[in-house]
Amino acid sequence: MQSFSRGWSFLQQAWQMAFKDKDLLKPSIYALIAGAIVTVIGIVPIIIVVLLFDTSGLIGRALLFIFGAILVFAHFVVSYVFSGMTVYLIYQYLTEGDGKMSTAWSIVRRDFFDLVTLAAASTAVSLLRSAAQRNRGRRGGIGTIGASVLSAAAGFLEVLWTEAAFLRDNLILVGISTVGVRAVTGLIGFLLGLGGAVLGFGIGYGIIFVSGNSTFGLIVGIVLGMMIFFAFTIVASVINSYTSTAYHTCLYLWARNVEQAQVAGQPIRVAAPAPLAAVLG
Repeated sequence: MQSFSRGWSFLQQAWQMAFKDKDLLKPSIYALIAGAIVTVIGIVPIIIVVLLFDTSGLIGRALLFIFGAILVFAHFVVSYVFSGMTVYLIYQYLTEGDGKMSTAWSIVRRDFFDLVTLAAASTAVSLLRSAAQRNRGRRGGIGTIGASVLSAAAGFLEVLWTEAAFLRDNLILVGISTVGVRAVTGLIGFLLGLGGAVLGFGIGYGIIFVSGNSTFGLIVGIVLGMMIFFAFTIVASVINSYTSTAYHTCLYLWARNVEQAQVAGQPIRVAAPAPLAAVLG
């Protein structure tokens, strides 16, 4: 319960920063737009494969795997590029009092190859976890136990890699627990998704009912209902993306400062960045 409470407190601290400097939120919004474009483009070859090949055959499965992996990789690239921008904007805000988009863009361009490398490694971890989950669903008895262990290990590896992607060499200094923030953003995402689904269905069904089940009313009701639902999920996605990135950034800065103090032989206790310090007390 204390972990959840701290996660909620950090979310409030992170969004206080965002309200003071709106640039901190821009990369998370850009990531949604870029991600949607990548999805639309990446889904086209997958649809073509489904239409032209037998997906139960070797060639069909291989093509689906290849195009699916490319799509996952592209999404990781988008995620890391804009997360990298958010990281640097928050770093600038905490150290200089103002995050500058122009500087964040230049940093991302400079480190683009490193971000692509991280995206490739993350894709491999994601595919490993997906394979473990598929094996778990196919096997029974002892096979299920083995698949469960493999799935759990892959899930742990994915969490570890996510932390490492943000914290790199300072990972050991701060550990890998993100339970508080993940639980809070997960709950918010669930509630917003549920609320959007209920509201979208209610308004959409109401329009269809009032229109007497006409074709026009049916189209408007479905489209408007879906737009309401997706609007809620977009808000949830931005909250999750920005809050998680802000948390990892604060952890990284704290770990870096601790490491620098240790190298310099300073015995003093290094304080965490302000948003994290306010949570830890």
